[in-house]
Formats: sequence, C-alpha cells, structure tokens
Amino acid sequence: MAVAALLRRRAFPSSCRHDVYIRCLLSYSDLHSLVNSANLRFWRGYHNSGKFDFTDMTHPHLWYPNAREKKRKVFLHVGPTNSGKTHNALKRLEASSSGVYCGPLRLLAREVAKRLNEANVPCNLTTGQEREEIEGAKHNSVTVEMADVTTEYQCAVIDEIQMVGCRTRGFSFTRALLGICSDELHVCGDPAAVPIIQRLLEATGDVVTVQYYERLSPLVPLKTTLGSFSNIKEGDCMVTFSRREIYKLKKKIEMAGNHLCSVVYGSLPPETRTKQATMFNDEASHLNVLVASDAIGMGLNLNISRIIFSTLKKFDGVCIRELTVPEIKQIAGRAGRYGSKFPVGEVTCLDAEDLPLLHSSLKSPSPIIERAGLFPTYDLLSVYSRLHGTDFFHPILERFLEKAKLSPDYFIADCEDMLKVAAIVDELPLGLYDKYVFCQSPVDVNDDISTQGLIQFAENYAKKGIVRLKEIFTPGTLRVPTTHNKLKELESVHKVLELYVWLSYRFEDSFPDRELADSQKSICSMLIEEYLERSGWQQPGQRRVLPTLRKLSQEYDAPQLRKYFPEIDARSK
Repeated sequence: MAVAALLRRRAFPSSCRHDVYIRCLLSYSDLHSLVNSANLRFWRGYHNSGKFDFTDMTHPHLWYPNAREKKRKVFLHVGPTNSGKTHNALKRLEASSSGVYCGPLRLLAREVAKRLNEANVPCNLTTGQEREEIEGAKHNSVTVEMADVTTEYQCAVIDEIQMVGCRTRGFSFTRALLGICSDELHVCGDPAAVPIIQRLLEATGDVVTVQYYERLSPLVPLKTTLGSFSNIKEGDCMVTFSRREIYKLKKKIEMAGNHLCSVVYGSLPPETRTKQATMFNDEASHLNVLVASDAIGMGLNLNISRIIFSTLKKFDGVCIRELTVPEIKQIAGRAGRYGSKFPVGEVTCLDAEDLPLLHSSLKSPSPIIERAGLFPTYDLLSVYSRLHGTDFFHPILERFLEKAKLSPDYFIADCEDMLKVAAIVDELPLGLYDKYVFCQSPVDVNDDISTQGLIQFAENYAKKGIVRLKEIFTPGTLRVPTTHNKLKELESVHKVLELYVWLSYRFEDSFPDRELADSQKSICSMLIEEYLERSGWQQPGQRRVLPTLRKLSQEYDAPQLRKYFPEIDARSK
C-alpha cells in the first residue's frame, strides 16, 4: 500500500472531542502511576502545579538522573582535522580504570577498540550490528547511538561532537553529551561546537574546560588545478559525490597512466571500505590512488598526499548544492596525515571555477553551531500514546512533534524517514515498542530492496513471531556483479542482511539466524571486492591474481565456491 494512503489512517475516535476523550481515559492518580512506571519522575520537579505536559522538552538534561548525580569534569578538545585532539582524549581513556568511547561510525568504534586492546586495555565493541566482548573488559567502544547512559565510568570520550547539529543524528550526540555518567567526559570536534556545548552544560552544573589544537602538519591549497589526468600521482585522492561518477573517474585515471585505484563511498559495506583503504595505504599494493566520496571525511586513516575535488557540488537528498565550509575543510584536511609518508598535504580541484570557493573555505572558520538535535525518548512517547488511547505510532509521533516545546538551544531531529516506516508498521498488529524499534532501524527508505526487506521482516514478525532468513533470502544465489546496476543490487542486499543482524540484537528469539546473515554479509563484501578487483584496468592479455578468490577458497569447499564463481574451476585454487 502506498505511504500516502497509510498516512491517512485515523487514530482517534471521530465521535469524541479530543480533550474530552483524553480526560475520560486516565485519572490524575493514573498519571502519577504512569510517570513513576515510565521513569519520568523528574517531571514532578517542573510540574508542581499538578498539570502534566509530556510534550515539554525544555529540560532534557533532567532525562538522565544518573549523570545529574555527578559533577562531571568536561574537557572540550577542539581543532581542525589532523590536530591530535582525539589522540589526546584516547590517551586519557587508556589510562582510566573504566571508560567508553562514543563515535559516529562503526569503523571508528572498531578502530578504537582495536587500539585499546593492543595497548593491553581490554575493550568491548558494541555497535548496532556488532557485539564483541573481551573477558574482563571495563572499557567499551560504541557507536554513539549505542551509548549506555545508565552505567558509571571513570572516563568517557565523545568524538566528532559537531554532529550534535546534524539534522538526523544530532539527537544521539545530545543524548550522549547530557546522559553519559562519567567522572571525566572528553568531547572532541570542531571549534564551531564550543558555544552550544557550553550553553547545554550550564544547566548540568558540570565543570567545562576548553583546549584548542592546531593542525600538526601543513595543508597547502594549490593555486592551479590538476590539469591532465596524466598528472595524477601516487597518494592522490580524487573526491566526487556519486557512485557512478566514482567509477567513471576510476576508469579515466587508470586509462590515463600507471595507476590503479581503490574506491571508498558510503554504500560500500564497512568491511569493504576498510579493505580498500588498507590496500591504498599499503606501499606494496598496486592500488596507489584513491577515488572516494565524502565518506573519507571521518572514520578511516588514509595516507593521502593530495585531495583533488572533481566538483564542489553534491546532491544532499533534496537538491544539488555547494559544499559547506565544514564539509570542504573536513575532506581537504585528510591530506597530509601526521606521521605518514606525506607530511605536507595539498588540495586542489579539477575545475578552475572551484578554486576561489576552495581557498576561501579553507581560510574561513566553520559557522557556529546554534542548536543541538533532540528527540523524545521511548518512555515519553509511550506515556503520550497511553494518554491518547492509541498504539498507532505515526499519529502519536506526528502529534507529539507538533506540540513539542523546546528551549532555543535545541531543534527536533528530522524524522521524515522514521515517519515513513511508522506508516508501514502501523498497518501491522504490533505493539508500540515493536513499532518504535522498527522505526529506529537502519533501513534506507530510498532503497527499494532495503525497504522491501524491512516490510517482509516486519510482516513475518507480526504474523509468526519468528523471522527465518531463508524465507526471504536464498543462500548460494549471490554472484560477482557484472554491471554497475548489479553492483548496486548487491550493495542493497548487504543492507538487508545488516538490517536482519540489527533486528536480531533487539529481538533475539524472533530473529534467530544472525550467524547465517553474518556469513552471507561476508560473502556479499567479498563479491563486491571481487568486482572492484575485476573492474581495474588491465593491459590486453594481462590477467591479475584475484586475492578474494583465494580468501573464499580458504573458507568454503569446492561446491560452495562454484556457486559464487561458476566460471572458475575451484580446483585452480
């Protein structure tokens, strides 16, 4: 059914005035019981008049009583890319008796967990799709959405805090900033976030110290463009903003000279991005040039000598627009990583018309972040739902957000995608919490295959209470992509498998095939890597060794291997 039709579904009795209907649902004592049962006791401090307004979100710091019991020491580490700010915060985390790192990406969370474990500081990894528990660990490395605001730590680190102003994910950074219960809180990011962080923490009574950093290695904006593609050299990174353009530029670079390219962009599986970055960094690798999207802006350590912008415009899901100052600085700053073989970073463009914007952006400070994202907790929405006598999530969320009251330092997160999912799950016989979880899931609503995967998972869950992966996915049917469109399909299949794994951690008994989904995810990643290997330019008659095939042959027997590479005799391994 079309989303537009779903949105027309009514949630309240048409024969009853809304205010009368609410009063007949719950008594005043019922309201007190709801407040107590939903961990909303803090409301009493601001509603002594006896009137409860659950859409009042003007004091979100009170949502986190554990953190408010402490007088936290907060250290803001702020500066440009490649300035050592996060490194210093992590040194403090390593030295602590217990702690948590909160990052914006799974790649960053994994990198920090690896760093701490290698430093003999046992550290768990917790992301939406991953759990790795280390015996005796008192440290945890997590994606920011997974931050635990009930556990006490000696030290906590929140990375890329400027994302508090992100229209879709900013509320998760606000939650971590206000809610993490630690003696020390180290917050890293762009100086543009300092004023809003200071204002938000005035209400908490925390002690805030700001430390500014300078870039550790020079970044030189060039006065001339790249010119011919034959001027590409080892360590270059060409930046563009669509998958199709990435592969066009890859082919152009490889046809123009003696270079082969790694590629990195957001739709690639995280494992594939990491491997592509590793091959680019490896001096022994034949892949010594990178073609990438703004996905390189954070989360990957890359030995880049020169950033070359193919364009300074991107489609942001709504329209084509110029890159912002922070976006340009974040990407350009990846050149000349401190301690790498390229101690001086350079940045330029393909188009001479883009040079003035590039130069002016690099000289300009990032605009000050005025407000932080906020989103109601499940407890708030649950109480609000019971007050209105409905468990239809779309109208509850929509009505709550319409009536929400905020202080000037906050904005309500953009939840357009969540409302689209809510319209779908409201058609199913599910409880409010189940609907809430599906709406929080990492589904790409702009991807038809990903959306269909969500719908089938939700329908099977509602009908049977258990979702077997083989009911909607047949293992052994995946193949190495042969075209750009087939590659895109395989990336979408990977998203569906990741969605299954994500749901399996929320509904463990109902999504029992996590191990199978993980193995199929790994196969997806390897098949995508194989496509990338095969798509590299080769001289006529030259046949390069395919390392992914060797890896597959180590993990699967011959009959299985032929499923994925039917044109290759498995005995050749």
